[in-house]
Amino acid sequence: MEIIQIVAFALSALFLYLIFKDRRSDIALLISATAGVLILLLVIGQLSEIIYFIKNISSKTNIDIVYIGVVVKILAIAYLATFCSEICKDAGASSIGSKVEFSAKILILALAVPILMAVLDSILQIL
Repeated sequence: MEIIQIVAFALSALFLYLIFKDRRSDIALLISATAGVLILLLVIGQLSEIIYFIKNISSKTNIDIVYIGVVVKILAIAYLATFCSEICKDAGASSIGSKVEFSAKILILALAVPILMAVLDSILQIL
């Protein structure tokens, strides 16, 4: 199971981080950021399976692939922004992390507008 590898790697990185945190905070920060990126790379292979599954479901249910693409983009923005924000907060730059989160919310809202318009059009057609 991949989660066991991820947890073992994360705990190893945490151990190194704790060793260097008080002595060399710059190295500790690099360990933390590198561990985060490597963990992200470990799970990024699963994305192709998820995207294939979503496309398969959308074709079976006759949902327009454009809307599915928007939802996937929204999820990607949310996950990446959270990941970046947590790295910024770990580095002691919580104000930058907060701005990343705020920017992600604006981008998600901008992407959601076409879906909202489609839902409103559908409601108007029903009425």
